[in-house]
Amino acid sequence: MTTNGEVKEFKRILVTGGAGFLGSAICRRLVAEGHDVVCLDNFFTSQKTNVSDLVGKPNFELVRHDVTMPFFIECDQIYNMACPASPVHYQFNPVKTMKTSVLGMMNMLGLAKRVKARILQASTSEVYGDPNITPQPESYWGHVNCTGVRSCYDEGKRAAETLCFDYHRQNDVDVRVIRIFNTYGPGMHPYDGRVVSNFIVQALNGQDITIYGDGSQSRSFCFVDDLVEGIIRFMNQVIYHCTATT
Repeated sequence: MTTNGEVKEFKRILVTGGAGFLGSAICRRLVAEGHDVVCLDNFFTSQKTNVSDLVGKPNFELVRHDVTMPFFIECDQIYNMACPASPVHYQFNPVKTMKTSVLGMMNMLGLAKRVKARILQASTSEVYGDPNITPQPESYWGHVNCTGVRSCYDEGKRAAETLCFDYHRQNDVDVRVIRIFNTYGPGMHPYDGRVVSNFIVQALNGQDITIYGDGSQSRSFCFVDDLVEGIIRFMNQVIYHCTATT
């Protein structure tokens, strides 16, 4: 029951990529709210220690599984967070990255269709490619390269968005798509190769802080707790489907 006396609805929630940076933060929040949370992860770029504080709680379950393979469960909501997000990680095995985005999305959408669960896809600002408009409105379709070294991530996420809206139009699946930009906060991998972690590691090691290019580039940053708040609110909005940009 909430502080204002309202009865809160508790759900069974599947979080894919749930042992990753964002996934573990979402799991932690949902467990604290009393939901029954199933964390799915193959530990390709994550580790069990990210959710060690949750293991043993009666409303948390950790399952080693790869989303490129079908998974069967009864649930009310699905947060599809599975996919390496750092260039260092997703370029390590680009075919695996593409399979995770496309096959993983198909498997989770198929699950959502079967059990009538609401599903949220963690998309990315990389769907805009190398944009020639800054900041990017959601109406902007992007400026993309489908054959570059980053394309496994960019195009995989674009294909995943397409699948979401096709499953909505064809099968009436209740979808949410959120385009995440740069997120920072506790639980970041120190060597994920992105600017915040690079700056912090270099500072802690007494090294010069590296600025690539001429320093004129811009980035948007969101603290992890704020992003998790936005993601969960977006999932629970009383709307049918839409896209949000953070």
